[in-house]
Amino acid sequence: MKIPPITSGAPRSIGRLAVALGAALAVVTMSVAQATADRVEGAFTRAVEPTGKAPGGFASWKDLLATQERLVKAADRVTAAVETRDDTGFAGIIAAPENRELRVYWKGDTPGHISDLVGRLRRDVPVSVLPAAHSARELESETNRLVRTLGDAITSIAPNADGSGLTLSVAGHGPTLSKIVDSAVPVTVEAGVTPAPASRWNDAAPWLGGAAWRNAGTGRACSTGFAVTLGGASWMLSAAHCGSVGQTATDPTGQVIGPIAYANTSRDVMLIRAGTSGRVYNNDPGTVSPEFSNPVVGTSASYPGMWLCTSGASSGTICLCQVKMTNVTIPHAEGVFHGMALLENSTRKNAAGQGDSGGPVETPEPSSTTRQYAVGVISLIDTSARVPCTGYVVSGRICSWRLYYSPWSNATAAFPGIAVGTG
Repeated sequence: MKIPPITSGAPRSIGRLAVALGAALAVVTMSVAQATADRVEGAFTRAVEPTGKAPGGFASWKDLLATQERLVKAADRVTAAVETRDDTGFAGIIAAPENRELRVYWKGDTPGHISDLVGRLRRDVPVSVLPAAHSARELESETNRLVRTLGDAITSIAPNADGSGLTLSVAGHGPTLSKIVDSAVPVTVEAGVTPAPASRWNDAAPWLGGAAWRNAGTGRACSTGFAVTLGGASWMLSAAHCGSVGQTATDPTGQVIGPIAYANTSRDVMLIRAGTSGRVYNNDPGTVSPEFSNPVVGTSASYPGMWLCTSGASSGTICLCQVKMTNVTIPHAEGVFHGMALLENSTRKNAAGQGDSGGPVETPEPSSTTRQYAVGVISLIDTSARVPCTGYVVSGRICSWRLYYSPWSNATAAFPGIAVGTG
């Protein structure tokens, strides 16, 4: 599959508290930190919550998020235990709050240290250990073999979280490919899936996540993700396909953000050298204005079943999105993306569109939905799942209810020692 170039979205005006900003600029000795506080806090920090009824019979979205947070923390402990012991029977985890339990899938007998851990976790959350036909290691090996064999005849491939097999997608007709897939594990083929790289405007230093930026060399429009620190310096995280090392990132008005210093194309993450603030732009889901910003308080891992929000500069804040798969591999003409996660808008409305690449994937902290966990950055949209765009709608811009994002684990794999900037 050849990935088409990204196209620019329309500007997203952010209105950065003009009066306070003007006062800040008049006092040239004011510190960067104080200027940031004056421009983005106070009335311009608001809750980020989906509208409408919460899934799974929860009384509120805060109740759902609180259950999800407990499940994710328990899942993190299982994942850490598996990695420490290099357990070969582990198959996957589903942390869907609607299940009201953490589901851990295991091939063969569960080792004693995992059984002991599950016993401890059950004091706080329900945990079920369920049988799996194949381990995560077996599915990863078969994924790599099929990618080598089929190349860009496939558009994505991922292990099923329950260890039942693999799900493989193609741009054309699935039945034809399914006949030629000779696999040691069951393979489900989905047809017509075409991942492609997916401003708001006029942000200022210190730069925030969720704002528009442009590649000064190519004109490509993308979004900033999260402020991060690495090696004692501050950086902005975004998507690697938005540019190359040595190119310059600007805001859409031409103000220089900084140079692209590091990029990992296989994980689709990049670092822009810039003074940053640990906050992200948002708006009430489904609206364009007003915009506000929220402090980032930490990071979250990604598990199938989680409910998340996206906040690309062009589309705005969109919630009601659920993780369907993790560890997705996406072959394309220029290489292979690894470790991606598949996210779908449960309402089949826009999840992200062109101009949103690199933007935040986040989840609210349940005790105060004004604070956000960094989950990842928007990478690709499925152009076969087109829907009307939200946010700024311009002719030719493509949006989709289905997207792939690069999770936080990709950033830590690409840039060891990286830490998210907190607000």
